[in-house]
Amino acid sequence: MTDTHAHAPTAAARMGTQALLDAIAAVARLPLARATALPPEAYWSPELYELEVERIFRRDWMCVAREEQIPEAGDWLAVDLVGEALVVTRDEQGRLNALSRVCRHRSMDLLNDAESRCGTTKRLMCPYHLWTYRLDGGLAGAPLMHEAEGFDKKDVSLPRFRIETWHGFVFVNLDPQAEPLAPRMGAVEAALAPLDLGTWRLAASLPWGQQPVNWKIAVENGSEAYHHMGTHRETLQPLWPTSTIVPDGAHEDDCFSYPMVINKEAAAGVGPDGQPIMPTLFPVPEGATRLQRSSSLVTGVFPMFFFSASPDMATWFDWRPTGPESHELDVHILVPPEAFELADFRDRVELVTRTLNVVQAEDAHANKGVMRGLRSAQATPGRLSHLERPLWQFHRYVADRLGLLESP
Repeated sequence: MTDTHAHAPTAAARMGTQALLDAIAAVARLPLARATALPPEAYWSPELYELEVERIFRRDWMCVAREEQIPEAGDWLAVDLVGEALVVTRDEQGRLNALSRVCRHRSMDLLNDAESRCGTTKRLMCPYHLWTYRLDGGLAGAPLMHEAEGFDKKDVSLPRFRIETWHGFVFVNLDPQAEPLAPRMGAVEAALAPLDLGTWRLAASLPWGQQPVNWKIAVENGSEAYHHMGTHRETLQPLWPTSTIVPDGAHEDDCFSYPMVINKEAAAGVGPDGQPIMPTLFPVPEGATRLQRSSSLVTGVFPMFFFSASPDMATWFDWRPTGPESHELDVHILVPPEAFELADFRDRVELVTRTLNVVQAEDAHANKGVMRGLRSAQATPGRLSHLERPLWQFHRYVADRLGLLESP
């Protein structure tokens, strides 16, 4: 189903930017028991998206990779983040660097001729005039510049950005004044313990590409299990029924996590205390807790870092905003290192991949339906269920980062 007029709201339907910001602030100030969705225009306003880029995506930590994607000295990974062309490198000392890949000569993308998003090299070479850079960003060579008065290679380097790692995930922040990442991850760390995803490795990736959906719709859909009984009624609902999943308020507004305990009818068995046991395909690490063996932990750190961790595998949703009505998505599967030793490892990964493709297709279909509905003149912010607590937190996060909660 398509609508050729989906991107042409009438003038009367348009809300001024300040009025929209005021409406978002009002939603964010509501208590959970009175919570509503955001105004429809919050999901397609170009002006709001520009503010989100400036005040959220250029100031907050964004997960861009896994360390095992750039494991050795010389490895690099290209990343496009809200208009910034970046490259994450591992230099000769084994350090990770987040660099601009815009040449300091005449602004050519250093990887303009690259055939893939990743590779290995001793130097980054601009394909335009062959200026070359070390993997820490310093300029190594600039042909035929000897007559440029005062030019010194030591004065030229690629801009660097903040970079940190957490459990093997690589985060980048475009704001040099940003607070460190680690303190923000405390609540998630506690929920995940004692599992250490830093030792787990990528088993497969599902490239979903460009999606014609605002980034907030994807985040909201991924944050709640309320839609299991509708969107996933034949896939996830039998495993994790909506009515059994209740997010609590134990975390700060910018992150959440909650366990989805497996339905007893879908369990692989029960423990000595009667606790259902999650069915697994890969080895379960030693030390997994009673709750971890019976559930999948859904975790999110706003704006866009989300994963679910079962006792034997984790799924990382790599969302990247690309415009007011679009985002890109790759879905990655992580497993403990012991899993790679299984004789039928690839067959098991293929089974997981097929299942995830089905579930993600259901989500993609639902997200497109929401995006289409939000363009209607009849769209209005509906009340939220207590099961949508993460959305209430998310709306507060957005309003806070936009600077809307500084005054009552």
